[in-house]
Amino acid sequence: MAFESLTEKLQNVFKALRGKGRLSEADVKAALKDVKMALLEADVNFKVVKQFINAVSERAVGADVMEGINPGQMVIKIVNEEMCALMGSEITELSFRPGKEVSIFMMCGLQGAGKTTATAKIANMLKDKGKKSLLVACDIYRPAAIEQLKINGSKINTEVFEMGTDVKPSKIASEAVEYAKKNNFNVVILDTAGRLHVDEDMMNELIEIKNTVDVCQTLLVVDAMTGQDAVNVATEFNEKVGIDGVILSKADGDTRGGAALSVKAVTGKPILFVSNGEKLDNIEPFYPDRMANRILGMGDVLSLIEKAEQANLDRDVEKDKEMAKRLKKGKFDYNDYLESIKAMNKMGGLGSLLSMMPGMGVKTSDIDTEAGEKQLKRTEAIVLSMTPAERANPKLMNPKRKFRIAKGAGVDIADVNRFIKQFEQSQKMMKQLPGMMGKHGKRGFGGMGGFPF
Repeated sequence: MAFESLTEKLQNVFKALRGKGRLSEADVKAALKDVKMALLEADVNFKVVKQFINAVSERAVGADVMEGINPGQMVIKIVNEEMCALMGSEITELSFRPGKEVSIFMMCGLQGAGKTTATAKIANMLKDKGKKSLLVACDIYRPAAIEQLKINGSKINTEVFEMGTDVKPSKIASEAVEYAKKNNFNVVILDTAGRLHVDEDMMNELIEIKNTVDVCQTLLVVDAMTGQDAVNVATEFNEKVGIDGVILSKADGDTRGGAALSVKAVTGKPILFVSNGEKLDNIEPFYPDRMANRILGMGDVLSLIEKAEQANLDRDVEKDKEMAKRLKKGKFDYNDYLESIKAMNKMGGLGSLLSMMPGMGVKTSDIDTEAGEKQLKRTEAIVLSMTPAERANPKLMNPKRKFRIAKGAGVDIADVNRFIKQFEQSQKMMKQLPGMMGKHGKRGFGGMGGFPF
């Protein structure tokens, strides 16, 4: 889970602070020394760490804080605020050309950073905002990059413009922009070539593209797992080509946090988006305050709510009402279970949900989310191996049907029996719940649609 190691260390520091009724200057300095070590181990730029600790210390070592009712909580509040300031304080959005002008975005980055995938993710996100994007294959050195972009484009029903590998990238970009103007595209996203390291040829190529077409913004994709190296890459690209923002890719991996906490402070350029998975909808705007909350183990309730709302956008209201009625009567079926799984997947899966829940930051290491995801896939396979009639009427189950379902799902009969037993217990619990809540317990059972076990 992203930032888990840093979160755990900071949580331990804060736990010690909360345990003290009063704080001395020595207590605060000792705590900040531990915070400093945690940040350095997370590969945050040492100059940024020094600046951050000085800012927190200046505010925390004062009578108002140390003699307050809850001094430990006040210090944590200051750390949170300074961490937000470090990452940019406010969300920065993409800048589009006015009116019907075509907005051109140039993607750049090192090879393997996830640039081609990020290109498609941006187009997919803009499609939801009513933008018609044209993806442009300007990576002529890696033929697989063109094919990868075309595959990703087909997944999101977005056109890809390419001229093969024998035409200069600047020429491809120029032709793509003319094509976009003639075919009513309002966004052009250029997927440029990457290298294993920053070199002069790469920089000259990017500069030539910018001199040929009127690039609206240059977006640098950096691998969040590279820590401080990502900041060094961002600095070089900014100095030689000029960038307008950063996209952090692979933020769902074993990310130490160095890049997220250092990029803005070192380069002055904001992080625009965070890419946190392989699916083409696994990208979200970068909110400094929400990221600070996640890193400090305070969860990210707003993002969780937004994901839940997004998951419900295409839901049938009448269908949800019918489901709510069945849930209250304990008469939900296996089709309802499938709906709940779909809703959870739309919200990023089990691991993503846990990472956004307050207080879960240091506990996710104790929860085998990967095993949980596998278990959900097994139970989904069990349900999909049922006939439509069996899914709609759980009472049809008998030993013969269970054996057939187990064989179809590729699981043991014991797994099928266990799942069905849990399902029946959930039915009983749901049937009892309205009565247990009393006459004032008017709550909807729609929401995520259910009860993934």
